Parts: sequence; structure tokens; C-alpha cells
Amino acid sequence: MTSPNAPRAVVFDLDGLMFNTEELYQHVGAEMLRRRGKVYEKELVDAMMGRPAAAALQLMIDYHQLESTVAELSAETDEIFATLLDERLERMPGLVDLLDTLDTHGIPKAIATSSGPAFVERVLGQFDLRPRFHFVLTSADITHGKPHPEIYLLAAERFALAPGHMMVLEDSQNGCRAAIEAGAIAVAVPGGPSREHDFSGAALVAESLADRRIYQLLGVTT
Repeated sequence: MTSPNAPRAVVFDLDGLMFNTEELYQHVGAEMLRRRGKVYEKELVDAMMGRPAAAALQLMIDYHQLESTVAELSAETDEIFATLLDERLERMPGLVDLLDTLDTHGIPKAIATSSGPAFVERVLGQFDLRPRFHFVLTSADITHGKPHPEIYLLAAERFALAPGHMMVLEDSQNGCRAAIEAGAIAVAVPGGPSREHDFSGAALVAESLADRRIYQLLGVTT
């Protein structure tokens, strides 16, 4: 059963929420900076997390005053990341069970991510998850990246719902800020470095996607 006052749709972030890609990004960032004699400090990690790739890499350049361009760092990221995806990409705990429950109760779901479309299709395709979502929004669909609310306002529009009827699952402070500013029901599911982020305004800070409080907030029984 579904509660009549429960969220009518659910939007998933991708990196660090559905997959362990934030962990892999930490490895990539640390390796790129190691090659330049720099350290990937926590302050920089937190600032970059949840932002579109170009904006995140520009932050890295500015923070360490690197001579590299965004295009050069982007190509280097792709090179390092390609091997990691094949060897170490994993779904986050509780993801499949949550998707199954949403399907059972007929609750529509989508993805709204700061990543680019080619990367998203590759990651989803590795586990054949794309057909399980009504639509996918990527950095190619928006002008302003998270923490700007544009991507979640667009998701609500696609669902033909007021943002307040939509649950957003996010792992980062920047992502949660975007959801909260959009007026959505923000649920933080932090992991690794994001466990220390400020999630003020979130309806819930969950332990993982398997946290039963997410199901309670959705108003579903399992």
C-alpha cells in the first residue's frame, strides 16, 4: 500500500548514490594531482562533489593554480576512469531492492545527475538499469549545475508534479541544496567523505538506500 500523502515520484542522483563512482572519482582526482605534485585535500573534494565535471575540474585548477586546462584534465579523467569502471564499479547497497519496491507500488522514478550523457549511459548499461527509469536528466539538459535547483525543477516539470510531491535522493551537500531549493523532499544518503557534509533542510539523513526510514517516508510497505 501507498500513503495518499506520500511522494508521487522519486528522483535519484547517480554518482555516489546509485553507484560507488564518487569513491572512484576520489581515486582519479588524487592520481591526477599526484602526477602534478599536489594533494587532493578534503576541502577541494567537498567543493567538487556533486558539481558538473567542467565546473568541478575548474575548481581543481583554481584551487591548486594548475597550468592544465579543463579539456586536458577531462581527457585524463576519462583515461584513468575507464579502467576503474571495468574493474571496480559497484551498485550501492539497497539500490536494487528500492527500485523493486518502487516498481511494485507503481511509483515513477528518474535520474538527475551532474554527469554527462555518454558516461551515464555507460554506467547504467553495465547493469542494464536504464529501462527502469522514466527519464534521465544529465549535464547536457541544463544550463546551471547543482547546487542550482534547475535540474530538479526540470524533473518536476517532466513528471508534471509540484516539486513538493517529489522525493530526491542525494549523497552530497551540493545535490541536497539543489533539491531543497527546488522545493523537493530531499533525502540525504551520504557515504565516505560526504558523511560530514551539511544536510540542513533535508527531510531525512539516511544510513544507506536500505534505510527503512526511506520506505516509511515513501509511505510504502514491503
